[in-house]
Amino acid sequence: MSGVWVFSNGVARLVSNPRAENSDGGKEGCSSGGAVTAGVGGKRKVLVFRPCNQVIRSYAELEARLRSVGWTRYPQEQPGTLQFHRGHSSNHLITLPRDFRNLKPMHLLDISMKNRDYFEVRDLN
Repeated sequence: MSGVWVFSNGVARLVSNPRAENSDGGKEGCSSGGAVTAGVGGKRKVLVFRPCNQVIRSYAELEARLRSVGWTRYPQEQPGTLQFHRGHSSNHLITLPRDFRNLKPMHLLDISMKNRDYFEVRDLN
């Protein structure tokens, strides 16, 4: 049983090929404009640093903002990923794909949920 579980209107369903259901016809998660990703139903999402209302467009920007709120790069990364942690006494860990174009809405939500006062995910439309 492979695929992605999609939750919509209180109903969960298993989608075997989520990219085929992307309504804009593009490859999900890939965009030349930075952290703009296609979500469920083709809605475009962006990660915003709330204190200065800045859309995050690169890992350099993201890492600088994460450092400013107490996150550091995790030294023992898995291949193909970037990881950030809150400190040695915390069990919070953010794991992201190494290629910024492969960020998905779940990665953006992970960042925003662990930093509610600093980041938010917005619809681009």
